[in-house]
Amino acid sequence: MADKSTLINFSGVSKIYGHGATQVKAVDDVDIAICPGEFIAVMGSSGSGKSTCMNIMGCLDTPTTGLYKFHGIDVSTLSRDQLALLRRHYLGFVFQGFNLMTRTSALENVELPLIYRGVQSRKRQAKASEALAAVGLEGREHHSPSELSGGEQQRVAIARAIVSDPVVMLADEPTGNLDSVRSKEIMELMKRLNEDRGITIVMVTHESATAEYASRTLHFQDGRVVDDGFGEGS
Repeated sequence: MADKSTLINFSGVSKIYGHGATQVKAVDDVDIAICPGEFIAVMGSSGSGKSTCMNIMGCLDTPTTGLYKFHGIDVSTLSRDQLALLRRHYLGFVFQGFNLMTRTSALENVELPLIYRGVQSRKRQAKASEALAAVGLEGREHHSPSELSGGEQQRVAIARAIVSDPVVMLADEPTGNLDSVRSKEIMELMKRLNEDRGITIVMVTHESATAEYASRTLHFQDGRVVDDGFGEGS
């Protein structure tokens, strides 16, 4: 019987690129167990494997060897359509570069995941408005990204990530393009979403001050987890 007490489970996961002399192990025999409601920071130098690890968690990449289970389900057994449904219904993504549609409003950007899920227009707009209010952007629904600051754009991106009530938020350097003041605001927002909504957060970062908001930090080096400890946020 599948163990559903662990939300994300890596068992001996490796990701290998290339062959022979050019072969690179981006992720090397990694074991990770993440429980519902955790806030995980993933740290490591460039090329350490942290982003590849997150891509596998987000079903954007597949392991070369090893087992990845999500909610007790072996992800390798899922079809392409099933993987798309998993991403759509269970995962929210936040990126360093915001990845907003520039010619549409904040509201329309946040609505996008609900369009893919076939949510009716009126309900879609209501949920998008609620998500924007939850990240402190009430009254900014009709502003385009160019009319918003970097911190506000990242709030829109976070609203888009939470509008479909995901189980997990995967955040890749969410404060990488922000100054220290805006970074602190975004991290306090993410910590609040983790605590108040119970969203499990896995966040790649190279900044120790950002990682301190997490309850646990995974340190990657040469494709391996070399330390699995608890941060200041615990």
